[in-house]
Amino acid sequence: MARTGRLFAIIDGLRRRRRPVTAEALAGEQGVSVRTLYRDIQALIALGAPIDGEAGVGYVLRPGFFLPPLMFTADELEALVLGARWVEGRQDGALSRAAGLALAKIAAASPDELRQRIDEAGLWPVNSRWRETDAPLLATVREAMRAEKTLHIDYADESGKATTRAIWPAALAYFEEKQVIAAWCLLRQDFRSFRIDRIAAARIGDEGFGRRRAVLMADWWRQNGLDAAS
Repeated sequence: MARTGRLFAIIDGLRRRRRPVTAEALAGEQGVSVRTLYRDIQALIALGAPIDGEAGVGYVLRPGFFLPPLMFTADELEALVLGARWVEGRQDGALSRAAGLALAKIAAASPDELRQRIDEAGLWPVNSRWRETDAPLLATVREAMRAEKTLHIDYADESGKATTRAIWPAALAYFEEKQVIAAWCLLRQDFRSFRIDRIAAARIGDEGFGRRRAVLMADWWRQNGLDAAS
């Protein structure tokens, strides 16, 4: 791999990790010696990359560093285009508009050749019909998740029985025909799933989550016997 490509690959390797990574691990990923890796890191720091490092601990990329989409591979670019177009076709108003704007920003920050590849990706999702009336409710759920505030819902179970629940929404799953909230139910003191189309009304309360949403989601993964990293 040419050095320029390797430098971008090192940045990507640091950016996808939340914890420090050793020089040995980074060197192994790039197929170079540790000495070469050290020189590459120093070159990146000289170019302005906010990399912190400590002997025996490893390197970490400070938050907020933006790398222009110059080095996207063809597969990475097509994944972004397809994903953005899928979200753009959803009936989640604000999120749908945001997907289109995000794709436009990527194109605007890209060189002409990459911008043309975005326009000519040729990948289009086939969107099913969604209930447009769910859009405000979806926005409310996402707001509660971001703020980590309790969501109070009027909910109907499979038999149509109406109940009032207070939940901590941990995740929102978008299926082709429906959306489902994975949440901690304060009534049941356990995780439950709530279908958006069965929620008659929802409001965000002043009460915060009892634990951080990241912790809540990790607990959900464990309870379902799944690996959050998979």
